Amino acid sequence: MFESRLRLVGSALAVGLVVGAGGLVFAILALGSVRDASETMFVLGALAFGFGLLGWSGSILAANSVEAMQEHLDAASGWTEQNSRRAMARIGSFGFGVMVGSAVATVALGGV
Repeated sequence: MFESRLRLVGSALAVGLVVGAGGLVFAILALGSVRDASETMFVLGALAFGFGLLGWSGSILAANSVEAMQEHLDAASGWTEQNSRRAMARIGSFGFGVMVGSAVATVALGGV
């Protein structure tokens, strides 16, 4: 159980690290300065992290209501609390990885 959770979060975090560092290089080319590119990549990562965190907690809070609505309307959309929490954990981990990756790449490029 713990291994599957670690794999879920770890894989999204690793992808976020790569995207954060690689995206910083492209952002430098587009924006022209390391500082502006670093701030932009960090903010985009923070946006994904915040969305994942808010969505994860919202999944827990709204789970009973959504499942009751599906049952009442006889509409089986396949939404489950567990799948929603897993998706939000991936999004949040990815965003955190982008934040860390862009910060590490900024230091490596001497933009501090």
